[in-house]
Amino acid sequence: MSDDIKILRSLAYRYAEIVNGENNLYNMKLHSSVNDLQQIRPVVMIDELPWSEMNINNELTLMCEDLYLRKIEWFLRKILFKHKYMPADMILIPYIPVGKIINSTGFGITTVENILATDKQNRIVSHDYIDILSTEEDLAKLHRQVISYDEKSTLERYNLVSEILGDIMPVRITGVNTFYSVTWDDISRYRGVSHLLMDLADRPDFMHRIVRRLTDFQLDTFNQYETLGLLDTDNYNLHCTPALTKDLPAKETGITRKNIWGRGAAQIFASVSPSMHNEFDIDYMIETIGQCGLSYYGCCEPLDTKIDIVKRIPNLRKISITPWANVNIAAEAIGKKYVLSSKPNPAKVAVPMLNKDDLRLEIKEILDACKRNNCSCDIVLKDISSCNSRPENIFEWEQIVMEMVRSY
Repeated sequence: MSDDIKILRSLAYRYAEIVNGENNLYNMKLHSSVNDLQQIRPVVMIDELPWSEMNINNELTLMCEDLYLRKIEWFLRKILFKHKYMPADMILIPYIPVGKIINSTGFGITTVENILATDKQNRIVSHDYIDILSTEEDLAKLHRQVISYDEKSTLERYNLVSEILGDIMPVRITGVNTFYSVTWDDISRYRGVSHLLMDLADRPDFMHRIVRRLTDFQLDTFNQYETLGLLDTDNYNLHCTPALTKDLPAKETGITRKNIWGRGAAQIFASVSPSMHNEFDIDYMIETIGQCGLSYYGCCEPLDTKIDIVKRIPNLRKISITPWANVNIAAEAIGKKYVLSSKPNPAKVAVPMLNKDDLRLEIKEILDACKRNNCSCDIVLKDISSCNSRPENIFEWEQIVMEMVRSY
């Protein structure tokens, strides 16, 4: 344990120095300005990295022996690594987080799948899901989950980390700061893609019963979060994008869904019509993330031609625009009303050598579209399955894109 303490304290001193620097405070201002629709300039972030390909000079090698302290070590190491090599506009949160230990009984069924892994070190694998939700009998197996909070174990962790690092950095117990509703992502894992898409057309009533049941269970889960006091307004990251905003002020007690972000998506609906997307997902999103103080919709599904249905979600503030969407069409529809959360193509860094000219053209199109339509914008490189074992691709991506946004 003594060696673990030395390791963590050394990392924490480096972390604290950056947290208290002027640049970290300025980045917080940048993030909030984008989400408050008063953009200073577009914000750039990098997330969902292929960590198995990134370990330069063993800077990411974990050395602590205690299993929980290894998680704290990983939190510190990966952030310090990003800040050193590809900081973009990242924020270091001003405390060491200790997450509340929240347990769940589950919804009554478990996914069944075949997996193909091309790289045993990389957690990104190919999934083939077996359909386990095809009949009324299967649907009847679904039930509400029961949430519980292990306060005793959470406090033990908090006290341990506070004793080790509390004189260097504040330590804070953190809760649930976002209401996630990605019902169709869940259904795709229960059913598989082909069965799901076919039954939207062939068995629409049955598919409505599935999404209705899961939506009700999501709402019930969130009611339990509120009742148990598990919600948290101290949020710096919203699924890889900026979360800071003056419109959701921090609050210590009595936190409800009205005080936090809602996050929704239906990635499998990339290939369905706007009317089907509206009927089978947006109508339900209104009930879930639409209850939150602010909402953010979309992930990898193209939404450039679906902004008119997405904007039906109450308190909508941010819309994801993927590499497979036309950013010019999206920016014109989004305008000043929402944040355009742009996702450049991560495949561009999964190559032997970064094509810098091609990258500049891609980012220029995004920036030009946002400037022309007065959009607040964040640019997020994410879903990076591989960098071809060449981390320099991502580092060079960051340097080029930061140079471009600083000249915006």
